[in-house]
Amino acid sequence: MSTEGTTRAHPVSGGGPGGAADGGRFALFGAVLRAEWTKIRSLPSLYGSLAAVVLMSAGITLVAAGTDHATHTEPGFDPLFYAFYGVNFGQVAAVAFGVAAVAGEWSGGTIRVSLVAVPRRATLYAAKLTVVGGLALAAGLLTGLVCFFGGEAFLGRHGVGLGAPGALPAVLGCGLYLALLTLLAAGVAALLRSPVGALSLLVPLVVSVSPLLGSIDATKDLAQFLPDRAGQQILHTVPQGALTGWTGLVTLTAWAAVTVWAGGRALARRDE
Repeated sequence: MSTEGTTRAHPVSGGGPGGAADGGRFALFGAVLRAEWTKIRSLPSLYGSLAAVVLMSAGITLVAAGTDHATHTEPGFDPLFYAFYGVNFGQVAAVAFGVAAVAGEWSGGTIRVSLVAVPRRATLYAAKLTVVGGLALAAGLLTGLVCFFGGEAFLGRHGVGLGAPGALPAVLGCGLYLALLTLLAAGVAALLRSPVGALSLLVPLVVSVSPLLGSIDATKDLAQFLPDRAGQQILHTVPQGALTGWTGLVTLTAWAAVTVWAGGRALARRDE
């Protein structure tokens, strides 16, 4: 691995033997967490992606709830799921955040500096995912609250309160859904090491491929297990298909775990 241009980076020690080694590992992880947090704070584009998660989700929900009055009286109308309509658009920003926060280091060349400063790649990867996932969870929970209360307010007499069946799990589930989708995107980004490649795979999946497969009789039974469709079951008053709200999130967790594992293996084995 070339280290040219990285002479100012100093490897972080993991501590001494025995109990001191355990303390050293915790200290190392804390130091790397702070470094990853600093990286994200220094990149306005990443803040922009997080803000877009909330603004796109809430804005589109409010516009739809305030203007599409004919839908509110249709048979089978689900006021709970309708309040999260904008999440279908905001999730693209969550994917973009996860991809940019990870693959951006390869496209910008800073991954070399990071690996010189933190030779333990598993520690670097875990710290990065912790920061990315935590920020996505915070943005997702805020999105859930704004979409629910704003959407239900705009629905007027057709809306429901937080005490309605499935309402509180939907608000919390919105945060978990967006956080897990972000981690899935981060895993794909680590595997492909290319923002363009990761976005070219993931954005069509959640925007067009998954909805298309879910609308075709021959494929809709399988499509319900795709990451986005499975995870969004928690947003329904009555989940659609074989998955419940929580088993849908478990399914999404499994997808995210596979991509995160694959990304970690790729990072551990490749020379940068």
